[in-house]
Amino acid sequence: MSTRACGNCTLCCKVMAIEQLEKPVGRWCPHCNPGRGCLVYAERPGECQSFSCMWLVNELLDERWKPNRSKLVLTTSDDGIEVRCDPGFPDAWRKEPFGSEIRQWAISGDAHDVTVVVIVGQKMILIASEREFDLGIVRPDERIVRELEGTRVIGASVVKANEIRD
Repeated sequence: MSTRACGNCTLCCKVMAIEQLEKPVGRWCPHCNPGRGCLVYAERPGECQSFSCMWLVNELLDERWKPNRSKLVLTTSDDGIEVRCDPGFPDAWRKEPFGSEIRQWAISGDAHDVTVVVIVGQKMILIASEREFDLGIVRPDERIVRELEGTRVIGASVVKANEIRD
């Protein structure tokens, strides 16, 4: 069990949407004092209470990955890893050591059916072992569909969720 704490890191309060507050991605939460913490911590929304970024729970990610240092908030999804980049630093995910490690996760992901997606604001980029796929804005009612050759991702597109067949 990790003993890490957010401390002065508040980047999730910017890069994550908070539905209960109708707070969009890429804007500071109105209850956040950036670099200090939540002004309504005891009464914060349930989705904030239940959220932990990967840096908090995965001690394999060293101090360089702390979100306020890296400008990246790592989260998981049903099918992979999401790298949420501070829109004020849109290329932070390409800087080292982050870019190399993210590419390694993508290589491993191709072999194990795990997606790695970089999110900058509302824009998404699917990272595959051999290339990146700029998907633009992916709306909540849309899904990413990967075209595979064996386990290798060779293409990607965005489709309406109701158009996907099981």
